[in-house]
Amino acid sequence: MSHRIVLPRLMEIGAGASGRIAQVLTDLGCRRPLIVTDRMMVELGYVARLAERLATADIPCECFADTLPEPTAASIRAGVEKVRQGNFDSIVALGGGSPIDSAKAIGILGTFGGEMRDYRFPRDVSEAGLPIIAVPTTAGTGSEVTRFTIITDETSDEKMLCAGLGFMPVAALIDYELTLSLPPRVTADTGIDALTHAIEAYVSRKASLYSDAQALQAMRLLGPNLRIAYRQPDNRVAREAMMLGSTLAGIAFSNASVALVHGMSRPIGAFFHVPHGLSNAMLLPTVTAFSIPAAPERYADCARAMGVAGEADSTEQANARLLQELRELNRELQVPGPAAFGIDRERFFSLRETMARQALASGSPGNNPRVPSEAEIADLYQHVWNQE
Repeated sequence: MSHRIVLPRLMEIGAGASGRIAQVLTDLGCRRPLIVTDRMMVELGYVARLAERLATADIPCECFADTLPEPTAASIRAGVEKVRQGNFDSIVALGGGSPIDSAKAIGILGTFGGEMRDYRFPRDVSEAGLPIIAVPTTAGTGSEVTRFTIITDETSDEKMLCAGLGFMPVAALIDYELTLSLPPRVTADTGIDALTHAIEAYVSRKASLYSDAQALQAMRLLGPNLRIAYRQPDNRVAREAMMLGSTLAGIAFSNASVALVHGMSRPIGAFFHVPHGLSNAMLLPTVTAFSIPAAPERYADCARAMGVAGEADSTEQANARLLQELRELNRELQVPGPAAFGIDRERFFSLRETMARQALASGSPGNNPRVPSEAEIADLYQHVWNQE
């Protein structure tokens, strides 16, 4: 059985990679990019520095900086309109996962029209929109190397998974120096997001030898360095490991798919506006405990790759240490549960069945080693609340 591997055409990886933006655009034959980003990137001066590099290379650009932390179909419409009215031949996506996800959607809608819901899973979006050059500024989502985007339908509070070759960036500039200014909360949430990507890719029913190699190496980088990056924001060795680990985890899940954690995470984000990485962190220990009986050896491999279990440990010992590590990681990185985050208990429980239905419909739970029923997902939501 063969596996299709999808990657960006070009990747620049390492310190100063973002400074290669003009050369990368030139190599791709792009001369008029639209920068898609958020207000924070403007305020921090990242956009101005990027635009200056482009101006020096005689590459004119414009900027759309109104993306939201959790992008909706409504929030990207102005960007889509800007593409339709402009004469752009490419998009530079600068920022965390939300600007990159927004840029992917803008590139497709700006080229082919329609509404975001028209492109939701299970449709396979193979159309090539405007080429995306992704410049990530967080070590977490892996969106710079994935064929997915997540956009919320604000009319139904549903996070729509959209997938296909059309959403894969043509280039990614992976510069860990852009993460040195990240605050601890963002470092924690995006770091656990990346770790979740690696674990779910490895235990996914769609895993392959190729995705396994990426996922295991990602865990070897992320496991020992997440706490260091959280406690020592200027530690360049840890930041570089986290950035590369995030990218490898992105490659892994883009080719093996995510599983139950992500399926359950999206409705929490849509209904209660919890950042994606944080909702993954809330769920990861509980969902892992639920799933281990169906793939104990695979989860034990994860524990060993993360450095929390040794080769001499039995499968049962390794999995016990994995669960202990995930719980301790949440405590040390101050991951709040749903109540501590401020979610209303009555509304959470009234939406449990709806969230379970949406999670199952997303398709991701079907990749889990232990495929849950809708009722089991509803029970897991209750467990996540009660574990506080």
